[in-house]
Amino acid sequence: MTPEETIEELSRHYRAIIELIGEDASREGLVKTPMRAAKALYYATSGYREDAKALMREAVFEHCGSQIVMVKDIEFYSFCEHHILPFFGKVSVGYIPDGEIIGLSKLARVVNVFARRLQVQERLTKEICKAVSESISTKGVMVVCEAEHLCMKMRGVEKQDSSTVTTDYIGAFEKDSSLRHEFYQLLASK
Repeated sequence: MTPEETIEELSRHYRAIIELIGEDASREGLVKTPMRAAKALYYATSGYREDAKALMREAVFEHCGSQIVMVKDIEFYSFCEHHILPFFGKVSVGYIPDGEIIGLSKLARVVNVFARRLQVQERLTKEICKAVSESISTKGVMVVCEAEHLCMKMRGVEKQDSSTVTTDYIGAFEKDSSLRHEFYQLLASK
């Protein structure tokens, strides 16, 4: 299917959903909603149509340093795969170079690739960590993700002030707790 055909099909389904919940899809305020929602969903799930590793390989450079490189507080928006409700927050990605570094914006882009899919936060964190590790030569990678989930805020337990923190790390971060400690210190710094 072309993108246009996919969006058109999504629009038809949104119209059916609107009608199934008891609304009049031909009502003035809703006439264009199916198409707007279809375009929004297509954009919000663009990660299915991107290759994270190929994206990161576009900006790999030689580097002889061996200290932690971190991009912190990368905002993201995703959809919970269990309820198709949004969750959002910030991801911090750090790695220890092993002869290569990556363009900093690529770390933010890889977050988007995986966030723009139906997700669970635990897998999102792991996928980012794995993709960075497999795309450039590193001694280790660590990722911390903190997010708020509307499936916990607007339905179910309805806990408004809750947030979830997930971590994943490999290589030197896995073997050396002092490196994890250093990562957390960098994370806490302003």
